[in-house]
Amino acid sequence: MTNTSLAAYADPENPALPKVGMDIELGRTALLITDPQIDFLSPKGAAWDAFGESITEHNTVENIGRLLQASKSAGIEVVISPHYYYPFDHRWDFAATGETLMHKLRMFDRRDPLSLEGFDGSGADWMPEYKEFIHDGKTIVCSPHKIAGPQTNDVVFQLRKKKIDKVILAGMAANFCVESHLRDLVEKGFEVAVVRDATAGSKLPEGDAYLAALVNFRWFANDLWTTADAVDRLSRAR
Repeated sequence: MTNTSLAAYADPENPALPKVGMDIELGRTALLITDPQIDFLSPKGAAWDAFGESITEHNTVENIGRLLQASKSAGIEVVISPHYYYPFDHRWDFAATGETLMHKLRMFDRRDPLSLEGFDGSGADWMPEYKEFIHDGKTIVCSPHKIAGPQTNDVVFQLRKKKIDKVILAGMAANFCVESHLRDLVEKGFEVAVVRDATAGSKLPEGDAYLAALVNFRWFANDLWTTADAVDRLSRAR
């Protein structure tokens, strides 16, 4: 990773958008990670060709792990919004561009919603680095979202049931699931801080998805942090 490669993502010297900010309040704040799964984040995953460069550039895998560790140490709720596709999902009568690509790549495939046969180590499984945090008996693992946003799963319900109204948001992918979760949470009255280097985007002929998401993060999020900033805030919130 070089300064030159990240120059396009630097904050403007004279921003036009106002600085708002978000404080961490224990009991009211949760870490929400979208799609911390092999198919996005591992060189073995189905989408690595599209996302690998950005993931490497931002040190995304390690940064998500640092967020999980810091959140557990601080004692805040950790919520996972996964992506799974079952055989019947591949029989939809129509699909938009992004979901069509995911189906084509067979991302996040599981054999059955009631069975974990073949799940361990598959593209739908968690990154191995995160399993100790997700399998600790305390992490909230939500039902799967199906395209990008939490409208089709129980993320908002789970947050409300824990009286959470502030969310630290990270995961994959920047302009797809992360941005969609951000937009929906803000519309539903949550404060959201996005951790900018604990996500990544595709780099395709159509454009740099991370850069597109970063612009929108600046517009929609209450705050935009680095992992180092988030970890420091969490350590001081204990």
